Amino acid sequence: MVGDLAGETARLRAAGPITRIDLLGAPAWTITDHAVARQLLTDTRLVKDINAWKLFSDGVVTRQWPLIGMIDAGRSMFTVDGSEHRRLRIKTTQALTPRRLEALRPSIERLTKELLDDLDEAGGEGDVVDLKQIFAYPLPMRVISELMGVPREDHPMLLDWYKKFFSMMTPQDERLQVIDAMDVYFTEMVRRKTATPTDDLTSALILADEGGEPLTEEEVVGNLKALVAAGHETTVSLILNTVRALLNQPEQLARVRSEEVEWKQVIEESLRYDGPVTHLLMRFATEDITVGDTVIERGEGVVMSYRAINRDNGVFGEDADDFDITRPTAHRNISFGYGPHICPGAALARLEAAIALPALFDRFPALRLAGSDAEIVNLPVMTQNDIAALPLQLV
Repeated sequence: MVGDLAGETARLRAAGPITRIDLLGAPAWTITDHAVARQLLTDTRLVKDINAWKLFSDGVVTRQWPLIGMIDAGRSMFTVDGSEHRRLRIKTTQALTPRRLEALRPSIERLTKELLDDLDEAGGEGDVVDLKQIFAYPLPMRVISELMGVPREDHPMLLDWYKKFFSMMTPQDERLQVIDAMDVYFTEMVRRKTATPTDDLTSALILADEGGEPLTEEEVVGNLKALVAAGHETTVSLILNTVRALLNQPEQLARVRSEEVEWKQVIEESLRYDGPVTHLLMRFATEDITVGDTVIERGEGVVMSYRAINRDNGVFGEDADDFDITRPTAHRNISFGYGPHICPGAALARLEAAIALPALFDRFPALRLAGSDAEIVNLPVMTQNDIAALPLQLV
């Protein structure tokens, strides 16, 4: 499955706008049509509460199911709906204001330069370097951690935890240990920030006092865990997939480097063509929902297959399987979701990519793939479009 994203996407698209899939033994519906996805992502009859899932309430799916941590991740804005979702989300939007994000720009530029220096040192003699390991992987973790007030010395530990959390190769017992360790780490951090607030996102979440009751400790921890996951995983893939696509299309790279096409447009087409999230797990029907000739029964789970949705020919054209930085509908991608649960970190991911990508190509104008594109493989991750490495030569 993860080893053949193109084949999987084509098969899902061919199966129709809604089709049955098997998630490691748990049957569910998946959506591959752009219009149907937008309809269902705003349907209040589909909720995030795992207790609405019949397979879970009946005990068929237990804590030993490998994907449980991605669905039942603790109380946060990512796992509740309605008024409670709005209460939790408004606290985060207060902390992730455009002013706070714009204030991050100098830090992102500084961190980008530091990592480009590291990349130059590693590959300055024509040696092959892994863009993921040296540049794309550490950058978003440093940015989100600086935003949250996480010490840099903890970055390797957090990266290791999230790598194990997402990987399908991680034994479930080990994954549950990782989840427990993250709970302890973020709880201790929240308690420190509660006692001594500073100018960071964590303190802002703790101190936010508009829009209802303040967040509980559990809610702050839940929001932070999810924000770190969303704030670094998506950006890693966005940077890598954009670089990969441009290096495979040198004529398009020339157009963006000549400023004929803006980086903003390149980023939107990359999000559409090879977005960071392949499948979004999961929503549950609180009553029967009719979609065309199909009925999603109460208690069933629904997956949004974003990669397939973003290849919808009716929205993106008959050449939707091609990378085209001039595509006029690229901005209609829903790689960061749609509706009330749209990713709150989307603006941060776009900002990081808009800084990192031009800086990379300006620093290394002769950048090229080391080896064949066919040698690039995806990691065994069901939800993320995560390649193992991107080997490059700088000169």
